[in-house]
Amino acid sequence: MSTALIVVDVQNDFVEGGSLGVEGGAAVARGISDHVARHGPSYAAVVASRDWHEPHSDNGGHFAPAGEEPDFRATWPVHCVSTGAGSDYAPDLDLTGVTHHVRKGVGEPAYSAFEGETDDGRRLVDVLRALGVERVDVTGIATDHCVRATVLDARREGFAVRLLPGLHAGVAPDTTAAALEEMRAAGAEVS
Repeated sequence: MSTALIVVDVQNDFVEGGSLGVEGGAAVARGISDHVARHGPSYAAVVASRDWHEPHSDNGGHFAPAGEEPDFRATWPVHCVSTGAGSDYAPDLDLTGVTHHVRKGVGEPAYSAFEGETDDGRRLVDVLRALGVERVDVTGIATDHCVRATVLDARREGFAVRLLPGLHAGVAPDTTAAALEEMRAAGAEVS
């Protein structure tokens, strides 16, 4: 079965010290780098996604309005602005084996890597289908938000999905546990 690896949003703003830093994010970046170094050639594609929000914009209401607290469900602090260092890949993520880059959330809320486009304007699902991919391995940050959305969209698109253990990090234990159960219920392999 032809398989692709999807690396979700391993960016400066989502690892420790970032505006929405997740505990364990840097360790996940190192683990993914090691995984790609060992297994990258066996994948039909290694895709890395990034939040890529517009400066001087609320990005379709994704950023909380100035002076208001974000609710951390629909509105968020400013993060991953395309003109800033927060949108860069985390320094512990080795990009050597990445074959495709996806940008998502340009001017709008977006969580799943399937909502983005590659550098040449193609949707992720089209790239994967053109390569004959039938299964995706998913890694990244955050388990309870963008990783969850990517896994669920991959299942909706008909891909077999495996969430790679130890290669994702969540924001909070309760929302992470709920997300893992939701992914299992959708038919993803979650261990």
